[in-house]
Amino acid sequence: MFKKILIANRGEIACRVIRTAKKMGIATVAVYSDADARSPHVELADEAVHIGPAPAAESYLLADKIIAACKATGADAVHPGYGFLSERESFAKALAKEKIAFIGPPPNAIAAMGDKIESKKLALKAGVSVVPGHVGEIDDTEHAVKISGEIGYPVMMKASAGGGGKGMRLAWSEQDVREGFEATKREGLASFGDDRVFIEKFIEQPRHIEIQLIGDQHGSIVYLGERECSIQRRHQKVVEEAPSPFVDPEMRRAMGEQAVALAAAVGYYSAGTVELIVGADKSFYFLEMNTRLQVEHPVTEEITGIDLVEQMIRVAAGEKLPFSQDDIVLNGWAIEARVYAEDPYRGFLPSTGRLVRYDPPEEVDTRLRQAQPERSGDGNQPDPLTLSLSKGEARDDPSPMVIRVDDGVREGLEVSMFYDPMIAKLITWAPTREGAIDAQIGALDRFELAGLGNNVDFLSALMQHPRFRAGAITTNFIAEEYPDGFEGAPASAELKRGLAAIAAFVATAYSDRARLVDGQLNGPLEPPSRWQIRLGDSDHDVALDGDDLTVDGTPLVLEAIYSPGDRAILATIDGEEIVVRIANHRTGFQLTTRGASHFARVLPAHVAPLAKHMIEKVPPDLSKFLLCPMPGLLMQLHVGEGDTVEAGQPLAVVEAMKMENILRAEKAGTVKSVNAVAGDSLAVDAVILEME
Repeated sequence: MFKKILIANRGEIACRVIRTAKKMGIATVAVYSDADARSPHVELADEAVHIGPAPAAESYLLADKIIAACKATGADAVHPGYGFLSERESFAKALAKEKIAFIGPPPNAIAAMGDKIESKKLALKAGVSVVPGHVGEIDDTEHAVKISGEIGYPVMMKASAGGGGKGMRLAWSEQDVREGFEATKREGLASFGDDRVFIEKFIEQPRHIEIQLIGDQHGSIVYLGERECSIQRRHQKVVEEAPSPFVDPEMRRAMGEQAVALAAAVGYYSAGTVELIVGADKSFYFLEMNTRLQVEHPVTEEITGIDLVEQMIRVAAGEKLPFSQDDIVLNGWAIEARVYAEDPYRGFLPSTGRLVRYDPPEEVDTRLRQAQPERSGDGNQPDPLTLSLSKGEARDDPSPMVIRVDDGVREGLEVSMFYDPMIAKLITWAPTREGAIDAQIGALDRFELAGLGNNVDFLSALMQHPRFRAGAITTNFIAEEYPDGFEGAPASAELKRGLAAIAAFVATAYSDRARLVDGQLNGPLEPPSRWQIRLGDSDHDVALDGDDLTVDGTPLVLEAIYSPGDRAILATIDGEEIVVRIANHRTGFQLTTRGASHFARVLPAHVAPLAKHMIEKVPPDLSKFLLCPMPGLLMQLHVGEGDTVEAGQPLAVVEAMKMENILRAEKAGTVKSVNAVAGDSLAVDAVILEME
C-alpha cells in the first residue's frame, strides 16, 4: 500500500480523497494556488505545496509542478480527483516515467475513452449504439455549418476533451452554429487545453443516465448500478440520484453489461463512468466514458455501501476487488444536489465573492442511530446550527436516513471566478425515493449561505416539484418548467398563513425586548397583540391573545422558541415541523423556507392603514445601459461608438467561472459611448456601453 498520496486537485474532491486516505492510514499532500492558500483541503492534508497563481492554466493544469511537488514531499501516488489533469493521458504517462503511481486507469484507456471523438470510433467498432453525428474533427465555422445541415437540427457542438457541461453548445439553426462554434472551441481550449470540436444529433426529450464501473488490474470489472443525471442546466448537472426511477432490472443489466464490455475492450481498471443518452422507449446510446471519479459518485456509495475512493486506491496498489457482480445489491435511494454559487433569481448568473456566512446542515446517519458531528476534520469549522438533533446524541428514529455534506469551503473564504462555481454537494439517503427527497427539502431549509448568490432555494423548489417527485424528468426539465426564470417555489395558502404567524411571533419578540429599554417616554409599552402581515400581495391579520393564536380569524397552533437576533427558527405549525431562516429589514423580515424567500412587512394593526399614504419609490430606467450581469472578464466587444444595433444582437462576451456568456441588446438603438475594452475585469453592474 502507498505511504503518501498527493491529491492533484482542490475544493471538495480534495477533501473527500484526503478523508478516505486518512481512514486508510495513508499520509496526504495537498497542492494549492494563490487563491486557495487558506482553503480547507490545504489544512486537512498532512503537507501542502504551493504550485502557482490562481488561473488553473498556471497552477493545477501544470503536470510538471505536480510532479515536482511529489518529489519534494516523497509522495508515491497521485489521486487526480475530477477535472484538471484527471483525464490527461500525458499526465499519467509522466507519473509512470517518474515511478509515481497514478490512482486511475491506464494511459491507453484514458487516450481511448477520454477523447470524445476517438471513443465514439471505438464504440462503433465494438458494436455499441452511438448517437448519430459526425465522428471526426471540424475544420472551421463553415465546415461546422455544413455538417450540422447534413445531420439535421438541432445539433450539439461539444469540445472533444470536454466535460462537466463546459465546451458545449446546443444549436437549433445555422445562426446558432455560427455564433457558438468559435465559443465552443475557446471554452475547450481554456478549460482542457484542446480546441477540437465534434457535432452530433441532439436527441429531444432525452434522459441522461450513467453506469458506474470499478475494475481491478486482474481483469475483473463490475458495474455498480446507474445514476439518473437528467436534471441539468446549460448541460451542467444540478441533481443526481441513484438508482434511476426510469430503469428496470432488465434495462439496468443490459446497460451495465454493455458498459463493462466497452471498458474491457480497452483493458480498463479503476473507477469510471459510461454515460448514456436514453430515449422514452428505453433505447440507449453511448455518449462518452469518463475515465475518472465523477462528481456524483456519493449517491452510488450510499446505495451500495462501497467507498469508491478507497477502491480506487486499492486497485492502483494492485489489490483485487473484494466483491464480484453477484455481490452488488442496491439498497434504498440516494439523491445529490449541487449547491452552486449562482443566482437563480437573476437568470442563474455566476456569483463570486466572500462567504459571509456558511452554515450547512448537520451530517446525520440514523442507520447508525447516531448524529455525526465531525464534518471537514479541520477543527476550525463553526458548529452547524442545531435544530432538531443534538450533536452526538443517539436518535430514536424508526426511519433510517442519511444527510451528508461534501464541501471544500468555510465561512469567510472567497468563491473565486477562476474555478467551478460549486460550493458543496448535499447528499441524502432513505429507504425510498420519496424519503430521500423529503430529507433533501428539510436539509436545504437548514442550509445557510450569505454573501453571494446561491441556488439553495432553487434546489428546494426542484425537490417539491410534482413532476420531479413523479420521476417524469428529462434533460429539458428545467428549461420546460422554468422558461421565464426562477422566482421562488410557489407557496401554499397554508404555508403563507404559517409564515404570517411566524412573522408576528418574531415581531412580538422584538417588541417585548424593546419595552425593557430604560427611560422610555410615558413608561414601557406592551407588545401589540394584533399585527397586519403583508406577504407578497396578500395581507394577513394575526392576533396573539395569551396562548391563543389566530390568522385571518382561524385558530392556528404554533410551537416555537425565538430570541431576537436568531438567524433561524424551528417551528411546528399545526403539527408540521418547519425551519425558517430570518433576516431583519426596516419594515419587517425576510423569511426563507421551502425554496423561496418571502418579504413580510410587519405593522401593528392600528398602524397598517397608514401605509397606503407612503409614496412609492420608482426604480430608475437602466435599459439604455449594457451592464455586466456578473463579475467576469470581457472577452469580446462586438460594437463601437456610433454603431447601430438591433434588439437581440450580440454586443459583448463575458467569461465567468470558465463559461462564456453572450450579452445581447435589449432594444434597437445607437451606441452612444463605450466604457470598457476587451480584457477588462468587470464587477457586477459595471457599465460596458450606453445606448441612445
